[in-house]
Amino acid sequence: MASSRTTDLIDGTSGEADANRPIEKAEATEAVETTEAIEVQDPGGDSVAEGPKPTTASRTFLPTKATLISWASIVVPPLVGIGAFLLFWALAAPRVDTSLGALPGPVEVFNAGGGLWDEYQAGRATEAAFYEAQDVRNADLIANGQAAQDFQYNGPPTFLDQIWTSLQTVALGFVIGTIVAIPLGLLSGLSTLFQRAINPLVQIFKPVSPLAWLPIVTMIIAATITSPDPFLPKSFIISALVVTLNSLWPTLINTSVGAASVDKDLLNVGAVLRLGWMTKLRKIILPSALPYIFTGMRLSLGVGWMVLIAAEMLAQNPGLGKFVWDEFQNGSSQSLSRIMFAVIVIGVIGFLLDRLMAMAESFVSKNRMA
Repeated sequence: MASSRTTDLIDGTSGEADANRPIEKAEATEAVETTEAIEVQDPGGDSVAEGPKPTTASRTFLPTKATLISWASIVVPPLVGIGAFLLFWALAAPRVDTSLGALPGPVEVFNAGGGLWDEYQAGRATEAAFYEAQDVRNADLIANGQAAQDFQYNGPPTFLDQIWTSLQTVALGFVIGTIVAIPLGLLSGLSTLFQRAINPLVQIFKPVSPLAWLPIVTMIIAATITSPDPFLPKSFIISALVVTLNSLWPTLINTSVGAASVDKDLLNVGAVLRLGWMTKLRKIILPSALPYIFTGMRLSLGVGWMVLIAAEMLAQNPGLGKFVWDEFQNGSSQSLSRIMFAVIVIGVIGFLLDRLMAMAESFVSKNRMA
């Protein structure tokens, strides 16, 4: 009887199960429902079998062949390209002789990176020992009734410290350039007269090399900042401003194009509704120009990161550019390996910065559409 009721519940009918009912092919491929009987106590104390409780067996989802092929077409080509490059590098490097010996291969460059990491850990240990000794000395001074003396650790920056300095420098230069470029680009896109006024200046200054800007910026900063202990080091400010002067142009041009490409019907609707200038800018112009603005910002950030290395070499800002220059001047047997490792790190950071801007663009675009 329990078996008959189980079949009734699965079939959704009140009659007895039809033992000869044909099974469809589609049903055979779906998840199988199993049942289990549940015993309950009736008021008389006897155990009564209640209706079965249906449970659905879990199904394992495996990727289809088409999905695997799609994934492979995305992952395999980059891996093959990188592998072919590393193989060519490993085979060709020993055949290239320089003043410092043979060109280092991938293994030597990787080992150089490990050495830089060891130097970073040793530098942190030395810094910790310095402050620990300073705390002990200050405790003795206070115990003797004297004032404590606090000094900053001035050891040489490690490779990771120089990476952080470069990121801070490019961030400052990029932010300043963006703050300048977006308003000018919006005005240029909305006003034909303003666009005609600044277009010659943009076309003249856009191709100027950072090496040409550097002496001018250096002299201006040296004449402006005369304090012996400025809030920011002069070399840091010089490098950031050189980044600004070379990276603002893509953002300015793309913002101008985006503002000029706003649908005229939307502007006419804004005029009919008598929207204020700021409301029209916030509700119509900026949402329409946003993809162009972010494209310009991605280009500007890439240009700024590329320019920064050259600026740091000459301005002696303690970043990656100075690291490369110092290793070149050092001329030791490991200098070439360390320089090549720095080049790879510079490229990887540039790639990650571009991906970061792409994620920000995608996030803002989704919210704009929502």
